Amino acid sequence: MSILGCGWLGLALAVSLINKGYKVYGSTTSVSKIKILEEKRIKPFLIDISKRNVDMMDFLSSDVLIIAITSKSLEDINNLIRSIEKSGIKKILFISSTSVYPLTNGIVTEETNTAITPLSKIENLFVTNTSFKATIIRFGGLFGYDRKPGNFIKSNRPVKNPEGYINFIHRDDCIGIIEQIIIKNVWNEVLNACSDSHPKRRHFYLKEIKKVGKSTVIFDENSKNDFKIVSSNKMKTLLNYNFKYADFENYK
Repeated sequence: MSILGCGWLGLALAVSLINKGYKVYGSTTSVSKIKILEEKRIKPFLIDISKRNVDMMDFLSSDVLIIAITSKSLEDINNLIRSIEKSGIKKILFISSTSVYPLTNGIVTEETNTAITPLSKIENLFVTNTSFKATIIRFGGLFGYDRKPGNFIKSNRPVKNPEGYINFIHRDDCIGIIEQIIIKNVWNEVLNACSDSHPKRRHFYLKEIKKVGKSTVIFDENSKNDFKIVSSNKMKTLLNYNFKYADFENYK
């Protein structure tokens, strides 16, 4: 198993997979992080896809590649794909985002047209490539542990669309879903993944700021309150998955 991008999600995912018996190769762009990966029994690789002529073949000597990086460069991703095509990788899980959907003021599913953005174009590069099987997982806003939604609030930046709805997912659920995709061999799919709960932004953030010791939050009352509610029904059905944190009331 190779994980490109051992950041906040990728590192925790690698640890979980290792604890389940998988051998994991992990990449980082930071020399200082190599030791951290080694301490967690991850075979480390220093890989920056923006650099050309980087030999990735040892890192890509796996059956499955999980891509957990934030690059929106089509040139860099195309360069990565050329390396993948020369490797033994046969299955790719590309971690994307529900930000590809426009604000429709309704429920969005995998059948909803995405906006034309760098991320949606990158998704298409993987979906249309016949050299491997690729599943796209579109996560909502990530939270959990040290990433607390109350800290997303900035004192000088009003929260837009306070009467709109949130589409969030806890990191534990992200990891659980990824592992089920691998275990159940769910490939060549596009899947949404957001918790079942979609409280209004005003209600949610007023609760969350208290958890981090903040007293006020400014809302943009002049915004149009446009929104989208992301449905994860397809994913839950395919994987038979039940969210660990479906209602946001009790999370770590």
